[in-house]
Amino acid sequence: MTSIGSPLVWGLFVLVVVAALAIDLGVFNREAHPVRTRDAAIWVAVWCCLGLAFNLFVWQRFGARKGLEFFQGWLLELALSADNVFVFLVILSYFKVGRDVQHKVLFWGIVGAVISRGAFIGVGAAAIHAFHWVLYLLGAFLVFTSIKLLAQEDKPVDPSRNLVLRLFRRLVPITPDYVGARFFARHEGRLMATPLLAVLVVVEAADVMFAVDSIPAIFGVTTDVFIVFTSNIFAVLGLRSLFFLVAGLAQKLVYLKYAISAILAFIGIKIMAQPFLEIPVVISLGVVMGLLALATAVSLLFAPKRG
Repeated sequence: MTSIGSPLVWGLFVLVVVAALAIDLGVFNREAHPVRTRDAAIWVAVWCCLGLAFNLFVWQRFGARKGLEFFQGWLLELALSADNVFVFLVILSYFKVGRDVQHKVLFWGIVGAVISRGAFIGVGAAAIHAFHWVLYLLGAFLVFTSIKLLAQEDKPVDPSRNLVLRLFRRLVPITPDYVGARFFARHEGRLMATPLLAVLVVVEAADVMFAVDSIPAIFGVTTDVFIVFTSNIFAVLGLRSLFFLVAGLAQKLVYLKYAISAILAFIGIKIMAQPFLEIPVVISLGVVMGLLALATAVSLLFAPKRG
């Protein structure tokens, strides 16, 4: 398993991420308030610019191939995150989370996602390093996931059936009502979790399930653990702002799942074909961008009208 990240480069990445998160939560969103579309658009632009600036840094320091790998991984994770946006919308609507505290739930949800995905990537990298054949197993898993995605029906998500939520409710005492933006509060003399913490637990559980698909996919782009981690995290960090900007648009991209299915199948086949055929990263990137652009255009132009 390779990695271009020296301690200095890893430190730069951590510094950028921590500084941006601190400014986001500690300066601009210290108090709970509804996130306006304008503010969401600004933060989407900020995270995209940070990701692309880091991409430029990787390109200049480590060459065009690593730069293209980073961009493809970043773009792929953004595409796979489209489902996250819709599921987050369903979860927040189901629990009737107020618009003024949605930002806090998603912020800490994203922080948890950074930690959990780091663990996933670490385990995956160690497994591939120890047993190279695991990479081909991931390729087969992506093809299977692609077929499963096409075959599954578009059923509404029901957060009440979430196993993690049921276990949480059984094991942890919860206050009857929300207590502002707090995750814990005293009720009848006892320190208890609030329903907002239950919402956060469901959001985290949903992201873990999405990571099961996205992490193998990004290992299909590159096995450089630094590129895998940084491109994935930069995409995930912008997800919260993206939610407030395009929650409505995400539901209009009805054909996006077909593009995602095709991308997962393409990457899976690419992994399994590596011993016989190496697909240049430029071609791989072109396939991913082309499929996403096609699905977006077809969805916006020819999506069936809802009665």
